[in-house]
Amino acid sequence: MSAEAKRSAREAARRRRDSAHAALRASAPALIASNFLASVPLAEGSCIAGYAAIGSEADPAELLLRLSGRGHSCLLPRVATRSMPLVFKGWQPGDELVPGDHGTREPKPDAPEGRPDIVLVPLLAFDAQGRRLGYGGGYYDRTLEKLRQERRGVVAVGVAFSAQEAQDLPEEEFDARLDWIVTEKGARAFGPAAGG
Repeated sequence: MSAEAKRSAREAARRRRDSAHAALRASAPALIASNFLASVPLAEGSCIAGYAAIGSEADPAELLLRLSGRGHSCLLPRVATRSMPLVFKGWQPGDELVPGDHGTREPKPDAPEGRPDIVLVPLLAFDAQGRRLGYGGGYYDRTLEKLRQERRGVVAVGVAFSAQEAQDLPEEEFDARLDWIVTEKGARAFGPAAGG
């Protein structure tokens, strides 16, 4: 798959996401939270890594608030070293976030580190096979590969608007697939998570 094909796919996906965000930003967070909680298997005391949405990303903030309220540990990612896997730091509602790389907001460096059971993943696009089109930095691909090597059962859940679904996204050998996608319209499992 050429770099040009991925660049073109990213531009088209960003336009679709921007439009969906403009139409759904007020209603989508609560719907996404409800759909996740109704569908994604969640063991008692699970540790969930979310993210602080930037730009037109689908926002998991309401989901993280509900998970925290139900006694689950929540984490947010930090870029500790460029081009390396993300580090996940403890987060609770009300915790201060600081500016990070690439315009992100992340926990302070001295926040306690944690290991997630479930990773909420931002994206530009997803397809029916669980492929995800990210931003090109490879952070989540490296992170999911590392987590899955360290421990079986780590679940990657894409968080998106339904309009971000695409057909047959470009995929390279190192691209990590999603186990679930959750949108304002519902939740869907892929691969082994779907029983296939």
